Amino acid sequence: MEGLGVTLVAGDLDDAGSLRRALEGAHGVFSVQPLAYEPETLAAEVRRGVAVADAARDAGVRHLVYSSVGGAERGTGIGHFESKAEIERHVRALGLPATILRPVFFMDNLLHYADATGERVMELPVLPDRPMQMIASDDIGRIAAAAFAAPAEFVGAELEIAGDEPSFARVAEIYHRVTGVPTRLVPLPIEERMFEWFAEDGYRADLGALRGRFPGLLTFEGFLTRRLGPA
Repeated sequence: MEGLGVTLVAGDLDDAGSLRRALEGAHGVFSVQPLAYEPETLAAEVRRGVAVADAARDAGVRHLVYSSVGGAERGTGIGHFESKAEIERHVRALGLPATILRPVFFMDNLLHYADATGERVMELPVLPDRPMQMIASDDIGRIAAAAFAAPAEFVGAELEIAGDEPSFARVAEIYHRVTGVPTRLVPLPIEERMFEWFAEDGYRADLGALRGRFPGLLTFEGFLTRRLGPA
């Protein structure tokens, strides 16, 4: 990393002093916290996201890019969406020069099924034919880099980001085609709030505008081919 001109500085999301020291002299900060589900980890996520924003303010950072989640601003009732909405509100309240990115479902999550042999069975509580917006994590990084490179365009922006919107039935077809392993989707009953939201409302990224603004966004097939390659 140092050969690329990177200086590594230790910081601890649970230690405000270490964050302030780590951010001294930084032009920009990309803020993302570990995924949380339980009340304790959700509270920790908020505390850490707030701490990063506060440290950025104290250090005079000129551009904070916060990675939230698609739909956070819409009162979804999903715990790990509402935690990000709370962090968003804190960032805005501080008046920081900030960009809020709202990624949708991560394509990377579906690599959980990558190692199947013989037959791949995807058991998920989803509507088989309903489109699901998704994005490759690499593309989140590319968009964040674009934001840092063009602050006049992105400071103050709140942008929901996606790269594709296949149905999960289509995901199974793509997995079969890319890997050569027969793949089928088994829809499960929809009971959890997040999957209810996927079925009732869901993400609303403007895919056409995003593809025009960020050429090369990965489709799910492109992502899977890059990660796994043909059989």
